[in-house]
Amino acid sequence: MSSKPLTGTKVFLMLVAFFGLVIGVNLTMMKLAIATLPGTDVDSPYAAGLTYDREISAAHDQALREWKVNAHIERRNDGGAVVQVEARDAGGRPIAGLKFGGRLERPTDKRADLAVELTEAGIGLYRGDAASVAPGQWDLVIEGEARGTRVFLSRNRVLLN
Repeated sequence: MSSKPLTGTKVFLMLVAFFGLVIGVNLTMMKLAIATLPGTDVDSPYAAGLTYDREISAAHDQALREWKVNAHIERRNDGGAVVQVEARDAGGRPIAGLKFGGRLERPTDKRADLAVELTEAGIGLYRGDAASVAPGQWDLVIEGEARGTRVFLSRNRVLLN
């Protein structure tokens, strides 16, 4: 039984093949990781940082209004969802004439986010439909505007079955 001797060329080719395989797998995994989840919450952290003081001021103004805004979401049998928002002022009177908008945001994947258009269904009652809402955890984001200025913002984690 004769075996071939281990030469320098064979060792070199084995090293090149081993490290080529390792580098190839690393590049593939890196490409897949970057493509699936960018790792950022906002598109431009710098721009978000510049608006931080305005967000604090808007939250302070919202707290001073003492509005009671209740949002309810219910998943239908057909896979859609109904979002209902009831807005009342500090005295308990319904607030009419606002423009509410909603978003269902996936905590783990921004690509699955859904916009929900809310229309005034009654005095202080706003309702909208979302189609094809997958079960699981969502962030329900409600924004209210009056005369082009955001006057209300709410973000709540919901679980839809």
